Amino acid sequence: MKNQPTLDPSFVPAVLWNRDFQNRVQQSGGGDAFVIALERPGGSVSRFDTKIFVDPDGDLLQQSIRYIERILKFLLWQRGGATIYLGGNQAVAEKVASFYRAGGERAFDFDFIGESVYRQALSFQLVGADEVPEAKETTILLGRHLDGCRIGFDLGGSDRKSAAVIDGEVVFSEEIEWDPYFETDPEYHYQGINNSLKRAAAHLPRVDAIGGSAAGVYVDSEVRIASLFRGVSKEDFEKRVRRMFFDLKKEWNDVPFEVVNDGEVTALAGAMSSGANGVLGVAMGTSEAVGYVNPEGHITPWLNELAFAPVDYRDRAPVDEWSGDHGCGAQYFCQQAVARLAPLEGLEYPDEMGFPERLIEVQNLMKDGDRRAANIYDTIGTCFGYSIAHYADFYDIENVLVLGRVTSGEGGERIISNAEAVLADEFPELSEKISLRTPGEKEKRHGQSIAAASLPALA
Repeated sequence: MKNQPTLDPSFVPAVLWNRDFQNRVQQSGGGDAFVIALERPGGSVSRFDTKIFVDPDGDLLQQSIRYIERILKFLLWQRGGATIYLGGNQAVAEKVASFYRAGGERAFDFDFIGESVYRQALSFQLVGADEVPEAKETTILLGRHLDGCRIGFDLGGSDRKSAAVIDGEVVFSEEIEWDPYFETDPEYHYQGINNSLKRAAAHLPRVDAIGGSAAGVYVDSEVRIASLFRGVSKEDFEKRVRRMFFDLKKEWNDVPFEVVNDGEVTALAGAMSSGANGVLGVAMGTSEAVGYVNPEGHITPWLNELAFAPVDYRDRAPVDEWSGDHGCGAQYFCQQAVARLAPLEGLEYPDEMGFPERLIEVQNLMKDGDRRAANIYDTIGTCFGYSIAHYADFYDIENVLVLGRVTSGEGGERIISNAEAVLADEFPELSEKISLRTPGEKEKRHGQSIAAASLPALA
């Protein structure tokens, strides 16, 4: 590592670990093919071809298992899939598959991706490398529709935003504070969202379409996983939350109504405002929210939930409190990262102080030129630079849009400058290809709302 994170010197970048592994495989004689494929309901397939050691045993077997498991973990949360093909060495495939079962080390992933996202148990097919299905990727033709009178909304953990848009121009927008995370009554969420829609509609002559974004996983506007509803019981989730946006659609005379993950809309907003594609949007807020617009300008049916994707391969990497896994993005690129790093600079805060308030304290120190705060942002930026290189092994990226409350002010500038330094020093080919930027003021104010409003096509 040419650029060591100031406060996280034992950080092991996934991209460097993976490249070192592949170099040693090549030096050993070229290695054996190993193929991972993830098939989603509907038949689309993502495929990842790689190599591992030939007939590994002992430490080489353990390294091969670790390599394939970490790649699979990334692919599961990046691309999603209900049927997983592991093609290659059977000892490696069997051990990796054993992690992703009820009661296994990756039981969280088994439950959430299987039952919650796709509503079916994850299944594994252990086959030869030449028996793995070919890739069959699809895209989603949503967004960039600006005709007519539209409402766009965005649901966050601390506020909900709405805007009235006429032919691509915002005529009204507002933010309303709310606290949805631990509300047990789904009527609180329903009425809050509907209130925002009504307030925006009051500024339109009619409502032709409604588009929205929210944290979580949405499949055809159906809620599958969403932290906004974490306080709702499973029974109430099934009865009132899963099809909530379909209920709202009925209330709004069945106008075209689309809801997708907020990261996808962030990336779409960046692509629309800049006129560029191949955009990876990374929002560092309550968690790490990611969206992707491919080089052709389309969003994909992938999950892009990189908060759960590993970026740090050290043995004792920070643990994600939700999934229980080590070294995942949520511990490095959001408020949780600031809260984790602050004590390393002697910035102790009471347990009852929430992460948003701790972030504000660090931001205030940054405004005062406090070196401790600068070190926190520098550390995040260095880790981010290595992680962008890691992401580039799985995405075709030309632009990275960096936003979210953690990136506000001078702290955000330090994050970007440190990330750019890593790319320039370690990955010059990526430094020449990938541009990092933050949204402009107009984009910050209205970009997300316009992109959300543009999701549905008029009938």
